[in-house]
Amino acid sequence: MDQQTKNRLYLLGRPLSPFYGSAMKARAWFFRKGIFKQHRLSVPVVSVGNLTMGGTGKTPFIIYLARLLGERGFKPAIVCRGYRGKSRAPVNIVCDGEQLLMTPRDAGDEPVLMARKLPTAIVATGRRRALPARQAVEAYRADLILLDDGFQHLSLYRDIDLVLFDIDHFAGNSRVFPGGELREPVTALSRCDAFVLTGLREDNQDRAASIEQLLLEKFPDKESFRLSRSFSSCIRYDFNGPSLDMKKIDMTDVDPKLFAFSGIAHPERFYRMLESSGCDVMATRDFGDHHAYRQKDISLICEEARKNCCSALITTEKDMVKFDSSHRFSLPIFTPVLEYAVHEGLLEFITHRICQRKND
Repeated sequence: MDQQTKNRLYLLGRPLSPFYGSAMKARAWFFRKGIFKQHRLSVPVVSVGNLTMGGTGKTPFIIYLARLLGERGFKPAIVCRGYRGKSRAPVNIVCDGEQLLMTPRDAGDEPVLMARKLPTAIVATGRRRALPARQAVEAYRADLILLDDGFQHLSLYRDIDLVLFDIDHFAGNSRVFPGGELREPVTALSRCDAFVLTGLREDNQDRAASIEQLLLEKFPDKESFRLSRSFSSCIRYDFNGPSLDMKKIDMTDVDPKLFAFSGIAHPERFYRMLESSGCDVMATRDFGDHHAYRQKDISLICEEARKNCCSALITTEKDMVKFDSSHRFSLPIFTPVLEYAVHEGLLEFITHRICQRKND
């Protein structure tokens, strides 16, 4: 769905926004007063979430945190809902820290992407996230839970609540669903511990500073961090042979005349990052967020690429995780590897809070 269509729907839904916002406020109050039960684990929980609906870079940020905290001696487990995954089991162990156990179809694309990028981390899913979180601690000895998309999942107590904002998009039209992209009223940010502004670049530094100032004026007791991200390298995939060939290359070695496609919340950010990395994107094709690709989609992509005189395809890691050797592409595919720059201040903030909890 393009942004113009979304804006029309938000306009229609605007009269209902106050009712939805009031319901979300009431829900948060019930949890705060103990009327709704909140489960507390024996290990620290770090929640990564957002106030807007999708597109703030939570998945690469969780991968970034899990890797760096693992290097600092922690044994983290990532717990997700498993959005669009077909499994209805209360607990799904996607990766046990040694091997990948589930497919994107059953577990969801994001948990499988996390498991592939972090083969020694535990990744688990479940609608009631306290259940997979508890199993990760008891059965796999995780000493830290990273709760993916957890800001609104109030039934699990968290020691650190991080809320991500994309600098370019920020709060959309600043209206609550269904009149806008906010999941809750802005006052919900009083629950969090820190803001993380993602997508920092040289050309949006002033905007980032303005957003940070606005947030800290409204919530002066919070911390704020700005993170830049970039494509550090690229993977080239070739599906033409009897097996899937993969090769890691530098971004400067990506083929010219690319056809870009994606099924993510805000595809324009991906395309902009490709252009800023020097990629020659001739044409693009957007699918819905979490799109389940079929062979006819692949045929359409390749056909459009040829019509636009493109010699190769390029897509996101999140999209690429859905393809395997059973799929047939007539063109090579590239996937750039997205990385966040290390922010020592943010890591110090998180590790200090974790150690405080462990010492309590």
